[in-house]
Amino acid sequence: MAEKTSGFLAEFKTFIARGNVMDMAVGVIIGGAFSNITNSLINDIVMPVLGIFTSSVSFAELSVNIGPAVIAYGNFIQAVLNFLIMAFVVFCLVKALNRFHKKKEAAPPPPPPGPSAEEQLLTEIRDLLKAK
Repeated sequence: MAEKTSGFLAEFKTFIARGNVMDMAVGVIIGGAFSNITNSLINDIVMPVLGIFTSSVSFAELSVNIGPAVIAYGNFIQAVLNFLIMAFVVFCLVKALNRFHKKKEAAPPPPPPGPSAEEQLLTEIRDLLKAK
């Protein structure tokens, strides 16, 4: 039984040590922190500005009563704003990284142009004269 456990632990250790798993873990941690920044941007900066136009600082208060049901659509609007801002920032980051990689991987220079038709004809004439 000890062999199975140690084999399992060794396999788990190998799995955790892979680069992709570590990269994913770092991405999740940074994503969580970035989510807090995005939420603060929405709640502390964007919503007060939008509150000027909606007479409310928070969309959470927005709702509609339909009979006994209350449809609180404000939280949904705020979640959509959070998503759009986060998606936009991620898009900008990916675009910047792609631009950086394109500069890093510069294309090789184009091959020099071949001889012109006139040069080819002169070369053939020269070769024919040498052959005689």
